[in-house]
Amino acid sequence: MADCEKEEAHNLQMEFEWVLHEEVHSSLSQLRNILMECAQRFPLALFGNDQHNKTDRFVFAAPHDQVKCVAVLTGDSITNAEVNFKVQRQQNVNMRTSIQSEHPWKLQQIQDAANHLQQGIAHIDNVDRHYLFKTSDEVMHVLGNILGCLQRSRTSLIVPRKKTIDDLIKSRNMKSLNPNLPENLAISFYIQSYKLVLAVYQLENAHGSVKYETQQAECSVPWLNDALVLLTIALQLCQRLKDKICVFSQYKDFTVGSRVPSAMGW
Repeated sequence: MADCEKEEAHNLQMEFEWVLHEEVHSSLSQLRNILMECAQRFPLALFGNDQHNKTDRFVFAAPHDQVKCVAVLTGDSITNAEVNFKVQRQQNVNMRTSIQSEHPWKLQQIQDAANHLQQGIAHIDNVDRHYLFKTSDEVMHVLGNILGCLQRSRTSLIVPRKKTIDDLIKSRNMKSLNPNLPENLAISFYIQSYKLVLAVYQLENAHGSVKYETQQAECSVPWLNDALVLLTIALQLCQRLKDKICVFSQYKDFTVGSRVPSAMGW
């Protein structure tokens, strides 16, 4: 091997060890700070977050005022709401129902997103800040776990779970309504990105098959937008570090030597 090749290999090895011992820990620390800031946005008691079920009031907007709603969001539940909507094809018929604090409407998406976020932070905390990684595979395993948690947290807020009409009608949340709706009507509250959405479903039995029409009203939830921005920043940081480690993982003979330069503080 020519001297220049030896020097290049030595420099790559030195950079590899610096990334494993310095940059990984620095990035994990930065990542934890971002996730802690994200946790502060949630209206729940999470890591270092003393917002015990923070309460917000929202007014929903819908085209032509077909659906009207004012709701109070406390933590991960709608604890109070007044819902009014016009029954389609029966424009003179107005339906009204409400949610009271003793029977809240649970928004599981918020709790799911919070749980995945906490798991991501826990994966970071499981790495001793003085631990010296020896292989790229070790780092890739840690980053894979963190990325998985952050992607699931973000997806929980952006993509509502698909439910059948039958599931919606039989859901525990529908029992929160007072008075109950007729059998051919159902409503659903869900999170979609930075919005809280109220959907009204009108069912119609046509020739043995159930069809339905939907009306929607929605409102923006500022803390959801903040949380999603921070989750996206965290995902990008994590992915950049993973990409850098992937470059070194191509060199299968790269391992951390038993003797590392003390001048670098390793």
